[in-house]
Amino acid sequence: MGRKELTDMVIDVMKVEDLQEIVAIETASFETPWSETLFYNEIFKAISISRVARIHGKVAGYLCANMIIDEGHILNLAIHPDYRGDGIASRLLKHMIDDMRDSNCRSIFLEVRISNENALKMYEKFGFTLLGTRKAYYVSPVEDAVVMVLRLT
Repeated sequence: MGRKELTDMVIDVMKVEDLQEIVAIETASFETPWSETLFYNEIFKAISISRVARIHGKVAGYLCANMIIDEGHILNLAIHPDYRGDGIASRLLKHMIDDMRDSNCRSIFLEVRISNENALKMYEKFGFTLLGTRKAYYVSPVEDAVVMVLRLT
């Protein structure tokens, strides 16, 4: 694929019709993937902000987050293997941060595998800072999570 196609990228609200493509990306990305039901619930949950990145009508990536009052939490972010490294994750994250800021969010939290250096670098680039770690947070394989926060105010 490649960066030249990003000019054709659209960030859109996640829809039920996207679930098959989303679950395929999720399964290709994680050893313990979310189920279709979990994504379905995010589409209809009042506190959810879930977006997809489409290129030529196909889902290239997605981001699920929740916002309660003035606090956001990024729950899940994945990019189709063919599009990794093309900046789609950064575009989705920037869009989400802007949405939350516009909704008077004060802080955004997330957990990420301690070994996921690419994700850690991306989050740091956006101003997320280390808050702490959660021991053995992830399973298959067991691994610590880095807890990060972005203060918007």
